[in-house]
Order: sequence, then C-alpha cells, then structure tokens
Amino acid sequence: MPAEANRAVSERPRPEGTTEAVPGKTIGDYTHPDAVMSCRNVDVYYGDKQAVMDVSLDIGRNEVISMIGPSGCGKSTFLRCLNRMNDTIDIARVTGDITLDGENIYDKRLDVVQLRARVGMVFQKPNPFPKSIFENVAYGPRIHGMARDKTDLEEIVHESLERAGLLKEVKDRMDQPGTGLSGGQQQRLCIARAIAVNPEVVLMDEPCSALDPIATARIEDLIDELKQKYTIAIVTHSMQQAARVSQRTAYFHLGILVEVGTTDHIFTNPTHKLTEDYITGRFG
Repeated sequence: MPAEANRAVSERPRPEGTTEAVPGKTIGDYTHPDAVMSCRNVDVYYGDKQAVMDVSLDIGRNEVISMIGPSGCGKSTFLRCLNRMNDTIDIARVTGDITLDGENIYDKRLDVVQLRARVGMVFQKPNPFPKSIFENVAYGPRIHGMARDKTDLEEIVHESLERAGLLKEVKDRMDQPGTGLSGGQQQRLCIARAIAVNPEVVLMDEPCSALDPIATARIEDLIDELKQKYTIAIVTHSMQQAARVSQRTAYFHLGILVEVGTTDHIFTNPTHKLTEDYITGRFG
C-alpha cells in the first residue's frame, strides 16, 4: 500500500476518541477477481441524513466477507442494499451501482422477489414463520415453483435442513411449529429457509447476537460449510467471530468503508489508525 494512500484524508469529522481523520478513499483492494456482487460509489440516505458514503466493494464467489465497525457505522445499512431491503423504508434512498453477476439490481425492470431469492437474508433475531417446520422451509420453493410434486418438495426441504445442520433434530416433528424450537435451532431453520431457494449469496446481519456460545459455535461451523456452495456476507459486532469465519474483512466507520483486506491482514497488521484503534478496543 503506497504511503500516500494513508495520508489522503477528507474534511470529514474525526471519530470520537481518536485524533485520526477518516481516509478520503478506502484503504486496501476493494475489488475481487471473481466477484459475484460489485458495488461502486454507493450512498444511502434516510431522508436528509446520509448513512453510507461512497462505498465501493466486491463480494467474491464462495467467500465469507465480514463487515465490522462500531454501532451506527452503516454496515447493516450497506448489507441491506445488497438485496434491496432498504426499499421497505419509505425515506431510504440508494444511489450508486450494485450488480449481481453483472446485472444492475436496482434496474426498475428487475423482479425484486426473484432478487431476494438469489440474495437471501438471515436477520439478527430468528424470525420463523408461524407455520410448521416443514412449511417454513417449503414456503420459498413453493412460491417460486421449484418443486414438480410433493416428493420433489420434500426432497428440497430435507436437503435444506440437512445443509443447515438441523435435520437430525427435527425430522420426527416436521409438522410442529417452527416457533417452538430453541433460539439456535430457529436461526438454523431461517438459514435452511434462505438456502431452500438455492441463492447465490446469503446475507447475515449479526446472526448470532441473540444466541448462546454453543448455538453460536454451531452457526459458525455451518457458515464454514455453507461457503463451499454459497457466497456469504456477514455483519458482526464480534471481532472474534469475524476472525474465525471470514476470509476478507471490511471495516466501516461513520458510514465510510475505511479499510478492506484479508481477515489476517486486518486483524494483525491494519494499515489505518482507525482500524487499529477499533481492533485493539481503543474505541467502538
């Protein structure tokens, strides 16, 4: 990294607790040689307030990329841009370019329902439907016409639950409510529901924040397995989790993507002082 890159600073305010200015451009290589999604110059506004500022980032095929940073830094807002979840907020406005396999996901002709099948979402709090375990997973394949008959649908449901590491625990109670499962099981059910429609990308917004350490470990093991088939972008407040599950890490602050690089580099030898201060717990 050229020395001048770290000296290029904007006129943006300094974060509380540090004397270091936010860099005028992202430090590190935000591109990826095999990008599934590419984001360029993305801005997000809530009314007059800008929450994400000029973010460019590629998300690579079959990688896990973690997005870290203090609360309110824009990482979840940016994640929600990737399958247009911010469309559900009336005052939200997104500018810039975001593509999936080269296709502009904000093209007015694009079917948002189909986009959200290709780019699935797992939320912070498990949110199973008020339906049976079977119907929770079958819902997506059914509305997208993925199953030819009941046998085909059952195969998709069982395979999705198997991939989510949940089948052995629920195979004898598939007709019972998904809401009756434990918190960790509910989150794995939501992951099974997301992958049942065979997405290319799975977005995870702090998927373990409401779970105990044992359930968290199960989800982290699952993420490691799922990256063989899917691309995963995860927002997490746990730096230990980011270090364990991801190959690349992006550090956000004040709505700005400060630094991106391999997870090993970000956690052991960050380039910018802001990244170092956050990683070492000096602020955030």
